[in-house]
Amino acid sequence: MFPSLWARGAVLECRSATLSKFPRQGPLRFLHQSIFKPTTHTASRSWLKSPVISNTSRAFTRRATIPRRSFDPRFFSANAAQAEAATGELPVLSPPAVGGWLLASAGLVFTVIVVGGITRLTESGLSITEWRPITGVLPPLSRAQWEAEFEKYKATPEFKLLNHSISLEEFKGIFFWEWSHRVLGRIIGVGFVVPLAYFALRKKLTASLPKHLTAMALLIGAQGALGWYMVKSGLEDSLMETPGAVPRVSQYRLAAHLGTAFVLYAGMFGTGLSAIMDWRYATKGVWSGFKENGAKWVEVLENSHVRRFSRGIKGLTALVFLTALSGAFVAGLDAGLLYNEFPLMGGRLAPPADELFDSAYAKSPDHSDIWWRNVFENPTTVQFDHRCLAITTYLATGAMYFIATRNPALRATLPPLTKRMATSAWAMANIQVLLGISTLLYLVPIPLAAAHQAGSVALLTTMVHLLVSLRRPGAAARVWRQALQRGKKPV
Repeated sequence: MFPSLWARGAVLECRSATLSKFPRQGPLRFLHQSIFKPTTHTASRSWLKSPVISNTSRAFTRRATIPRRSFDPRFFSANAAQAEAATGELPVLSPPAVGGWLLASAGLVFTVIVVGGITRLTESGLSITEWRPITGVLPPLSRAQWEAEFEKYKATPEFKLLNHSISLEEFKGIFFWEWSHRVLGRIIGVGFVVPLAYFALRKKLTASLPKHLTAMALLIGAQGALGWYMVKSGLEDSLMETPGAVPRVSQYRLAAHLGTAFVLYAGMFGTGLSAIMDWRYATKGVWSGFKENGAKWVEVLENSHVRRFSRGIKGLTALVFLTALSGAFVAGLDAGLLYNEFPLMGGRLAPPADELFDSAYAKSPDHSDIWWRNVFENPTTVQFDHRCLAITTYLATGAMYFIATRNPALRATLPPLTKRMATSAWAMANIQVLLGISTLLYLVPIPLAAAHQAGSVALLTTMVHLLVSLRRPGAAARVWRQALQRGKKPV
């Protein structure tokens, strides 16, 4: 018994003496990078030569020589873009959980855009007359609270000019949509900021991600303030003094609010997809559908036809965004209730010039603002512009699809994912055109109009996915892939 206890104590002393020789500032890094060799430490040689503990020391040495997991995120630095070259460490690569979180956040933004469209279509956006970011989460819970909210609404121009005969129960209906829209915005904020802080503190974000995601978080906060700024434009008492004025929010502020939501959605969706695709490339060598040779992206992206095609995709994505933004002006001015026919407008391809550029919309004495004011404030011109942009987007998407699938040079070079997304974009463009025409012909019914707005987000989704399919793997993913090819495989 005593010899056994003595041997165990000797082994522990051996371990302490040996571990004390590790570099003080990085013992884990030392284990991560190199193979432990106890014979290099003079102080421990006499202990290791003891015949009593030779077998135990060999076992300890074998355990120490087992390399630590090369891909354990705990050993990565968040600012390690060049860490592989400098220290041999692998840089941080965001795990799939980061991509999943971003895609879920994008899904919430998609939902809030659709709910916002229904809020506008049901004319519910002016039912809540205050902005209370914290206490506004709870709706009225008692009849007295409901009556207090109803009294506030009765003081608005919308109630006095349009809804002066609605009951408390009808008010609850429009209140629900605006309250839901605001609560969803708060859920998006909390659901984005809290995981962002967690992933940042755990150092699970690729080096370039923190600043981009922080900008998105700030944009979410700005979006809430912009939403209230938009609502406030429809609550101004000056509307009561303007002949023929309709109580509604400013179309400029509505377009800014919707455009910001589209930018936020595209950023979350594209970043989430990129994170997941980088992980797949780094760990499996898969890139945009190419499974056998992960390095094929170099050959594809250096192809002159692909580069020209990629530039065209970027331009088409911008056109899709611009078309959706013009739809905000159509909604803000109720321009969809005019010229409910297609493809003609009043029996002709375009309305008369004096109707498109009506001098009544000019506010400058010399009428120098007649052009831009009609473009943004004349319902007839706004609808005509939206038609032109929609037709152009449709034709451009069709051209993109046929080039990607019929051009022999591109068909043989483009990744499988890119060709699938080109097909999806063309299919979604057809659906969106049918939804838009149906919405116009049937005088903007709420289900069709809401589906049309959702369709614009879906079309943008396919275009962003198409862009990401032609994105080269991130720097961290490339370093990981090279490490795997050199034999640094995770245990």
